[in-house]
Amino acid sequence: MPETYNRIAGHSVERLAALSDGVFAVAMTLLVLDLRVPAAAAVHSDVALWRALAALAPRFLVYLMSFATLGIFWIGQQTQLNHLARGSRELAWLHIGFLFAVTLVPFSTGLIASFIAERAALLAYWGNILLLGVLLLVSWRCAGHSGLIRPDAPAGLRRAVERRIVIAQALYAAGAALCVVSTWLSLGAILLVQLNYVVAPRIAGLDRI
Repeated sequence: MPETYNRIAGHSVERLAALSDGVFAVAMTLLVLDLRVPAAAAVHSDVALWRALAALAPRFLVYLMSFATLGIFWIGQQTQLNHLARGSRELAWLHIGFLFAVTLVPFSTGLIASFIAERAALLAYWGNILLLGVLLLVSWRCAGHSGLIRPDAPAGLRRAVERRIVIAQALYAAGAALCVVSTWLSLGAILLVQLNYVVAPRIAGLDRI
């Protein structure tokens, strides 16, 4: 009986995609809650308000980075799901694990926004990105080994998806390593990696990574 259940459980890719959409939507919405309106009692002029808004710049930067991160990984996951003929129980749990990492993004974002000069906060933030990438890579390999990828998928798709994830994670790791010099330098490098994956498909020669 358990073996029969395991063979039929988690086959609906559409339900998995629906769950993922909901989790991503909530996580992306929660990010903005860390941007708080300046206290009215402390603002008595336009100049004071501008200064208060300027003080929010580091938090807004991290918010922008995390929003882009979730957008990149949402597209990555949807690309995988769109090329699956069906799911499996094992694959469903891998993607649920991936969604667990997604729900951690608002926490790691708040952590680095509050301790932006601390290496531990930067490494925790990068660790969250690494967990997202590893789980997405493992889920894709699981789909390939289990024969779940659609037979009409483009030739070379499996290797292309894996290569994109590995290269992205290598670039993120290189950016995180810069925290030994400066957390601001590290954040800047991570932001550049994100901008590449947001803009690259529109730039000749960069769409291969």
